[in-house]
Amino acid sequence: MTNLRLVFMGTSDFAVPALAALIDAGHEVVCVYSQPPRPAGRGKKTRPGPVHALAEASSIPMRTPASLKDNREQESFAALGADICVVAAYGLILPKAILDAPRLGCLNIHASLLPRWRGAAPIERAILAGDLKTGVTIMRMDQGLDTGAMLLRREVPIDAETNGNDLRDRLAALGAKMIVETLDRLATGTLKPKPQPARGKTYAGKIEKGELRLDWNATSAEVGRVVRAFSPKAWFEFEGERIRVLEASAGGGKSKMSPGTVLDDHLTIACGKGVLCPTRIQRAGKSAMDASAFLRGTSIPEGTLLASPPGKPNRKGSV
Repeated sequence: MTNLRLVFMGTSDFAVPALAALIDAGHEVVCVYSQPPRPAGRGKKTRPGPVHALAEASSIPMRTPASLKDNREQESFAALGADICVVAAYGLILPKAILDAPRLGCLNIHASLLPRWRGAAPIERAILAGDLKTGVTIMRMDQGLDTGAMLLRREVPIDAETNGNDLRDRLAALGAKMIVETLDRLATGTLKPKPQPARGKTYAGKIEKGELRLDWNATSAEVGRVVRAFSPKAWFEFEGERIRVLEASAGGGKSKMSPGTVLDDHLTIACGKGVLCPTRIQRAGKSAMDASAFLRGTSIPEGTLLASPPGKPNRKGSV
């Protein structure tokens, strides 16, 4: 194995396994870039992100610029003399001067089977769309939005139980193994880039806050995918309180009641088509609990109409 002099760019939890794997593989990580620390937690104290924390614990020099567009930042990056730059869930645009500086260019660990789900939220979008598979693509970065040539591509199945958190962890672990393999094969000249297919392009737009609220007008399968994609952040409103649905089962039953209507004392809820049964719930500031335990402390009577998001009024009559 040829050890490379590299720069790592990443911010979120998804990028941590990759940085750890590169360190363990013996590559010389000369610097880590991460987004600036932001306020977090109840006290809103400024805290370093997960990648930042690992870099500091590993005694690797850290940089946290708010942008890479400044000429001085670009000159500082080039002065590192890196063979290659590895990027994973970083969150900042890399200008051409950054992309061109490393001898072997910049590589991205992208959590989809490119060209499907280019963009910011490929994991969530794959689940929301009902995809049966996703994966990781290691690509050579260019100035387009995830349009670079592919170096390595591996699949992961998505089943009816897969949620966003679990899938993210699986893809992060896979990406960590793949980036180590990619660098080994690049160093020995046994890996050649391939252009992305011309067909099959889709875009994974940034998740908007409004998407986290459950829309009962949708089919039960669609509402269930929202729960899984955004676990544990999907929610509905009851008496002015946001109730998070961490897990749920979707059923194909029929009801003449309007979408959003609670159909029984087990919190079975009518959807535009079919029904949704939340099984794991969390109230604000409380621990997660089974739906049965939640209902012992909070009564949501049969016949209650749970509102859909503003602009999407509950339709009359479910089918």
